[in-house]
Amino acid sequence: MSTQTVENRRHRAVVIGSGFGGLFGTKHLKHADVDITLISKTSTHLFQPLLYQVATGILSVGEIAPATRLVLRKQKNAQVLLGEVTDIDLTNQTVTSRLLDQDTVTSFDSLIVATGAQQSYFGNDQFATYAPGMKTIDDALELRGRILGAFEQAELATTQEERDRLLTFVIVGAGPTGVELAGQIAELSDRTLEGTFHNIDPRDARVVLLEGAGAVLGPMGPKLGGKAERRLAKMGVEIQLNAMVIDVDAHGVTVKDSDGTVRRIESACKVWSAGVQASPLGKIIADQSDGTEVDRAGRVVVEPDLTVKGHPNVFVVGDLMSVPNVPGQAQGAIQGATYAAKQIKAELNGRTPQDRKPFKYFNKGSMATISRFSAVCQVGKLEFGGFIAWLAWLALHLYYLVGYRSRIITVIQWFVTFLGRGRGQMAATEQWVFARLALEAISNGDDEDAEELAAALGASSNSRVAVDKAHTDVPTLM
Repeated sequence: MSTQTVENRRHRAVVIGSGFGGLFGTKHLKHADVDITLISKTSTHLFQPLLYQVATGILSVGEIAPATRLVLRKQKNAQVLLGEVTDIDLTNQTVTSRLLDQDTVTSFDSLIVATGAQQSYFGNDQFATYAPGMKTIDDALELRGRILGAFEQAELATTQEERDRLLTFVIVGAGPTGVELAGQIAELSDRTLEGTFHNIDPRDARVVLLEGAGAVLGPMGPKLGGKAERRLAKMGVEIQLNAMVIDVDAHGVTVKDSDGTVRRIESACKVWSAGVQASPLGKIIADQSDGTEVDRAGRVVVEPDLTVKGHPNVFVVGDLMSVPNVPGQAQGAIQGATYAAKQIKAELNGRTPQDRKPFKYFNKGSMATISRFSAVCQVGKLEFGGFIAWLAWLALHLYYLVGYRSRIITVIQWFVTFLGRGRGQMAATEQWVFARLALEAISNGDDEDAEELAAALGASSNSRVAVDKAHTDVPTLM
């Protein structure tokens, strides 16, 4: 293992994460007298709210995930490092990141931590094998393969029971992601795939939306939640509230209802969108700061200026920060990172941390799309839905997409999808579905279990062989 130390001369600002928080924090320091190092474990800036459209064939990865280096190419005071941060030393003011077998230690004078959140399975991490989340590009591509693969396997099914299982799609969690995904799977089966199969009618697909609580889009209130529920029901989506998922396997999910009844839903394709948990870096930071705690989701309980106790130069923003009444949405990350960048620039101009005004979050509202021409929107006390809300949703998401090219192509793809029946990104491969199994086999040594799972999910013999040979075929990945 080799270790490389990166030294800087001017004020050194390190930003961890290339999501909304990391990118906006870096951009707001563009004209400051600082050298910025942005460290990210991915090479792209991911527009996460549109991942579900990648999963359902509307958009390509390139439209929602431009390369971070290209986005920041003209920002001369910014350097991008690819690597996963493994340690943060607040005392010595260093960040250690790893790329394959190389560790890089980067010193900082100011630090912005914007690593976001990952899918939470509430202690049942084994569910992830059968029900991927919707947090990464890999998740979206794997899900696209699973959705389209289920239809292909149903075409070949020899029994009605197996055909019904393959055409049942279960989404766990009725938040914005779950609602949007359920609506798009329903539209995919009813419009795009209609008439494309010989032995099955894709319109027979069953889309089930499970929610452990008692409402759809609970945080948005009963009015908008009710609108979303009625629209989904009209599209044929089965909404099951107060339904707690207690087990997930290759063949389906086990659900416990509020009255204690335990039942089974047979399904080949499952998606998990029921919860999130913060990056492990939150605990690393809190453990080094006397008096700083993390909440149940692992988020850092920050000071009013978004720093940790005793370290006024260390800012925690986005989904990793725990601030009352600030939702885990893009706006929270953008505003938090912008605030942190302003404090760094103010300090360079001679102001002290004692001069800082507390961070104030401006709630610009929330929205979720349900189907084409239908969305719900909440701006302050104003709540509305339908076509106008859908247009507002389109405009807002276009505004925050990075790059004119991405916006133009996205508009074209939306035009084709929403006004017609076609979808421009319907390619899927077995590797998207089964590569994760191979990687798990490498790390866990569970070749036999992975092969059994691949067989249960319907992998070809070539895919199962690939899982078996994973240890020798891709040794450099681990």
